[in-house]
Amino acid sequence: MGTILIIDDNETIREGLAHAIRKMGHAILTAPSGREGVAVFKSKGDVDFVITDLKMEGMDGVDVLKEIAALDPNAVTMIMTAFGTVETAVEAMKLGAFDFLTKPFSTEVVRLKVERALELRATRRAKDKIEAQADYLRGEIETRYQFADLVGASPLMQQIFSTIERVAATDASVLICGESGTGKELVARAIHHRSRRAPGPFIKVNCGALTETLLESELFGHEKGSFTGAIKRKLGRFELADGGSLFLDEIGDISPGMQLKLLRALQEREFERVGGERTIKVDVRVLSATNKDLKQEVASGRFREDLYYRLHVVPITLPPLRDRRDDIPLLTSHFLKKLAPRTNPAVRHIDDQALARLMAYSWPGNIRELENAVEQALVFAEGNSLNVTALPPFLRDTSSDDKLDIPRNPQGDMPLPEILDDLEKQLILKAFRKANGVKTETARILGIKTSALYYKLEKYGIE
Repeated sequence: MGTILIIDDNETIREGLAHAIRKMGHAILTAPSGREGVAVFKSKGDVDFVITDLKMEGMDGVDVLKEIAALDPNAVTMIMTAFGTVETAVEAMKLGAFDFLTKPFSTEVVRLKVERALELRATRRAKDKIEAQADYLRGEIETRYQFADLVGASPLMQQIFSTIERVAATDASVLICGESGTGKELVARAIHHRSRRAPGPFIKVNCGALTETLLESELFGHEKGSFTGAIKRKLGRFELADGGSLFLDEIGDISPGMQLKLLRALQEREFERVGGERTIKVDVRVLSATNKDLKQEVASGRFREDLYYRLHVVPITLPPLRDRRDDIPLLTSHFLKKLAPRTNPAVRHIDDQALARLMAYSWPGNIRELENAVEQALVFAEGNSLNVTALPPFLRDTSSDDKLDIPRNPQGDMPLPEILDDLEKQLILKAFRKANGVKTETARILGIKTSALYYKLEKYGIE
């Protein structure tokens, strides 16, 4: 069913045509003059089909077509005339009218022309949507994920991979938590690309980078003229993600007003564009992420509890890199393969001493910081291996270890397994002292199970 605007200065014809089309189930808007008809079209912004008389006082049908075409080049229009000559039809077609209607007209002819017009409107809107999605995705690197960029062999990461596999097969909302740089977007993409929605778009928006007004326009779109600078209709991210997944990053930063609007969109799966009246329904899976403690935000009244539970159907918490140090060699190798071809193709691997420095650092910026450090090192590396001299200054300077509260690197030319064992032992001893010898507290500090700690204490002979 569509919304159809009828413009005619003859009340009998205008109301008769409106009655006939209304009986077909469509919504009707009417105007007794060309000027008022254009005003109605401009104010509503979501008219599907315009039928205008050709001969009217003041602004005639030709001028109406010109004005509407300027407002919306994709508008579907039709001329009514009692002077149904070939010349009139040709003139109307040149101005963008898809057809013309000769008075007097039968109900059946009107029905057929309305159906054809609405089909054309649907086709144009679908084309607009596809083009908008293509424009958005043109800047995205779309890859079929087999956990390609999610690297890790640690128990913590294996558990996350298992959760991704299970949740991807559903349409449940997922809230991904973790510190900045831990790979929350990669998890969202992995879920999308392993789901039934993989053929559809993956659309993302950084909620924390936009004001409330701009975020509303980004999420729901806007109509032309709805605010200063809105020079044309814009489809929002919800529409672009229809049939796919929408990733809302930094969801904890949105304002209370936007929280309410987002809640309604998630509950009803529908919304209106800014400045529009048409309700738009979408089929979208929402994946969200935050580096905040949303439970604490709810408790403090800064985040709606009902929205929290709507987003928090399946939670995934990504560990910081300092809690999965065993993955650093794998991640480093991954970044070398990814970055070396375009930065320093001669480099093939990293030597043991340089890797030991990476293993010893606490990585407050997590995986993103590690990738940045590897890329910097590649710029300064000579030969086919990364060594300590190529690393960024904060990794080369051993005097900074105490300031960073990390153990010193082992000295000498030990094999890598021995270096890693020595580092692990130092970390356990440091945590053991900090916990005053309490094993459960030591395990908590290290981010491992108590049973794993007992094994390591026995392995290294720590009493």
